[in-house]
Amino acid sequence: MSKWTGSWLSGPRSALEPGADSGDGTGQRWRGERLGLPQSGPGSVASTGRRAIAIMVDFLLSAGVAGLFTMPDLPKNWSLLAWFAITVIAVGFFGFTPGHALFGLRVARLDGAGIVGLPRAALRTALIFPIIPAVVWDADGRGLHDKVAGTVVIRVR
Repeated sequence: MSKWTGSWLSGPRSALEPGADSGDGTGQRWRGERLGLPQSGPGSVASTGRRAIAIMVDFLLSAGVAGLFTMPDLPKNWSLLAWFAITVIAVGFFGFTPGHALFGLRVARLDGAGIVGLPRAALRTALIFPIIPAVVWDADGRGLHDKVAGTVVIRVR
């Protein structure tokens, strides 16, 4: 597989941690190196912790928005619809959600296009719903939802 699509599907070597060498001299020294991303600073792969806190902010914001429309009752599953809409629109047009913006993150396409676009954003967001694609990631720190959509979450500051 190419460097853009290689993943856990590529076989055991891709499951190695950054810096681990498989013995064939193709070891990766940091997350995102094989994608051409810097080791640290702007443009580097975002940490899992930052991404987790950012999505929690988005979940809370979505619950608040849905709560405005369902008051005095709790928003129940309406908060999921609000989260889906906020995420698809924000990532599709701007490349980041409110949580991403707060923590200096951005969703970027691997092909270098300027915006993610609504179809990719909708696919990426829909794949977060089952949770498993978002918590299974490769040595580059990309979840399955990002791999399918051809995106990566990077730091902007």
